[in-house]
This record gives sequence, structure tokens and C-alpha cells, in this order.
Amino acid sequence: MVYRRTEKVVRRLAQRHAAIIAAARATAAEAGMAAVQIAPVAERAGIAAGTVYRYFPSKTDLVAALVAAVSEAEIDAMRRAADTAPGPLSGLAMAIATFAARALARRRLAWAVIAEPVDAEADQVRLVYRRALAAEIEIRLQAAIKVGALPPEDSARAAAALVGAMLEGLIGPLAPPISSAGPAATRDTVQQLTLFALRAVGVTDPRARGLVIQLPVSDGSAAAG
Repeated sequence: MVYRRTEKVVRRLAQRHAAIIAAARATAAEAGMAAVQIAPVAERAGIAAGTVYRYFPSKTDLVAALVAAVSEAEIDAMRRAADTAPGPLSGLAMAIATFAARALARRRLAWAVIAEPVDAEADQVRLVYRRALAAEIEIRLQAAIKVGALPPEDSARAAAALVGAMLEGLIGPLAPPISSAGPAATRDTVQQLTLFALRAVGVTDPRARGLVIQLPVSDGSAAAG
């Protein structure tokens, strides 16, 4: 006889899984990826450590699930924002600005899931996120090149370079601190990063062309025209 989980059981398992990921995310946002351990995450989620192990047999599995969840949310936000743009070039600007604004709004979490030194296994997991970011940027570059809005170039290499610039310029150890708190300072940082990225791929005067405008950042989102 094959046991089939009832809808109630499936829902409870999904809720528990979501609670664990949420606890891991909150922990990483507060104390970094090194703090994402089974026991403290279980305590934060309000469940037994043994229960967490049923979902995630090791810390690496938990980190992988956390990175996947954050990656999915961030890539989806970039894609949705870019898809609302009136054209391929403004779509590229929108994608970059959206990632930048959201990364700055959650700077500690962004650093944790993308670049914080932890161990080799975690680095391999987080490389998947970097590749996803590059792939999304590459799609936007190719679309702009196709319509002649950008000069022909190696879009894969350009996308990888832009991801490096975005990460180092926003959250890496070389990233300058935001001079003051509040939406205005964050907006300025997002605009500067977006302008740099657009100029790097061949847009000579993106500000004059209206590709970067005032960005609403109060909720960690961004908009470009």
C-alpha cells in the first residue's frame, strides 16, 4: 500500500520548510552566513533541530536552500521590473537599478548570500546565484544589442563584468559607505551605479537619454525610465 500525504500534511510540511528558510534568512541578514547553523535556525523557527535535519541533512543543504530562495526572489524582481520598461535599453537599466536598490536595502543579507567568505562548499552554492545574475543581465544586453541600442559585443563577458562591478560597487569590501542614511543617499548610489554600468556597455549619455530617473527606494525597489 502506497501512503499518500493528505493536503493538510503537505501544507504543514511546506509551512515548516518556509519557516526554516525565513529563520535562516533573518539570521544571515543579522549576523552573516557563518551564523546560519542548524541549531540557532531551528530555535529561531520555533522547531526542534531534529526537525530541521529532516528537511536539510546538513548546513550546506540549508545554505543552498537559502541562497536559492534569495536568488529566485531577486532575479524575479529584476525580471518583473525590466519587463515593465518601454524598451530593451531601459529594461537593462531597470534590471540593474532594481538589483542595486534591493541589495542596498538588505546589504548584510546580499553580502552573505553572494560573497561573504565562509567555506568552499558555500562558495560553490553561491556561484549559482552569481551565474543567474549574469544570465539575467546577459538577456537584457542581447535584447538591446539586437535592436541596435548597444554596440555589438561579447554579451556573456560584458554581463559577467557588470555583475562584478555591481557586487563590488554595492556590497563588497571596496564599496564606499553611503554618506548618509535615508532614501536620498540610497537613490544617489543606485543612480551612480546604474549610470556606470550603462556607460560601460556603450551608452554615452544615459542620463540625458532619460534612462535613469528618480528611483523610489523606500521598499527596496527601483525604477528606471
